[in-house]
Amino acid sequence: MAIQHAGILRTWHDDKGFGFIAPSQGGRELFVHISAFPHDGSRPTAGEALSYQVEAGNGGKSQAVRVVRQAVGIQKLPPTRAIRPGAPSQGLAGKAIAMVLLMALGAYGVKQYKGYSHRAELERMPPVAAPAPSQPMPLVGKEAAASAFRCDGRTHCSQVTSCQEATWFINHCPGAAMDGNHDGVPCEQQWCTPGTR
Repeated sequence: MAIQHAGILRTWHDDKGFGFIAPSQGGRELFVHISAFPHDGSRPTAGEALSYQVEAGNGGKSQAVRVVRQAVGIQKLPPTRAIRPGAPSQGLAGKAIAMVLLMALGAYGVKQYKGYSHRAELERMPPVAAPAPSQPMPLVGKEAAASAFRCDGRTHCSQVTSCQEATWFINHCPGAAMDGNHDGVPCEQQWCTPGTR
């Protein structure tokens, strides 16, 4: 079994992908290449604590291998090495779940698109014009004259100008006091004398 050593990453040249480790037990600094670190997406940093094993590199010089970054934790093994030989693949269940989620997301997207398309189509359609109101039949004679009157607060005979107007007021406007004797004939002294109706 290989011996695990401890040390500090004294220098690191990220652009070149190598650095040097100062062993905790003392001695010469040890070369370390980026390939000796776990492939977890993080980059080594000068000054961090490491544990490592030592092997002979190119040219017979010792170098650090199988480096574990103490701040990150135990070096992760690649997934192919973590699965026992003959064990069922756990990736199949994960793929099935991902497929179901993907299908659900696709169905939701289609539903949203259809709703959007329908709303856009309705917005493009010209507005439906309201039917024109039917025109009332034109009034003739006394009805035409009566339509010119309206309840505007006049209540006495001195405020109207004809028998026809006074008659309209007592028949249509509440509070009109133009029929003093309540016989249905308004303004008998001013406008509605016999023969004027």
